[in-house]
Amino acid sequence: MNDFELWHNKWAANQIGFHLEDVNPLLIKYWSKLSPTREQCVFVPLCGKSEDLVWLAQRHDKVFGVELSQIAVRSFFSEHFYTPTVTSLPGQYELYQFDELDIYVGDYFRVPIEPVEFIYDRASLIAMPADLRASYVDKLKSSLKEGGKILLITLDYVQDEMAGPPFSVPEGEVTKHFGAEFTVTRLERDEAGSEHPRIKKGLSRFAEEVWLIEHNA
Repeated sequence: MNDFELWHNKWAANQIGFHLEDVNPLLIKYWSKLSPTREQCVFVPLCGKSEDLVWLAQRHDKVFGVELSQIAVRSFFSEHFYTPTVTSLPGQYELYQFDELDIYVGDYFRVPIEPVEFIYDRASLIAMPADLRASYVDKLKSSLKEGGKILLITLDYVQDEMAGPPFSVPEGEVTKHFGAEFTVTRLERDEAGSEHPRIKKGLSRFAEEVWLIEHNA
């Protein structure tokens, strides 16, 4: 099974444990660190049907998302009682538009996103297997304007102890991917305690990390 089939199947079977029912508290806590203004645009890769899209759209004139699963995107709009305009685009894409939201259904690696000021990545990089992460980050960089900023949320655990996704992307890998072009600042590391479900399932450690990644203009 390839990675596209994996995610299509997860949405088709409603196996979406990665989906948060509410706005991510880390987004609320740290978005201001990017010094955002309303007219600046945001890109949310692999957005699913995240409530974070609504939160961001309340604060920005334009929020772009891309999602492989049509099921996820249709669910997002129906659950919010939004009626989007749907346009078929070349390259097997559909574009769903409603007010501040533009969501593309199709392949992240080929979606025609114009560069934006901000990117919010909660569960995208950690959804990528190791052999796709460099290509994923290259696309992410090409979607960011000069001087742009990324709010990135990752996981750190011993990869041999659990099969992903979500995968472990530790500090060394984050800094390697963004390198000299970017300033990488860790805003938070939340280390799981003994009662955390992942620790109870046998992981020796499990931490969620928040990163501010700023392009060195």
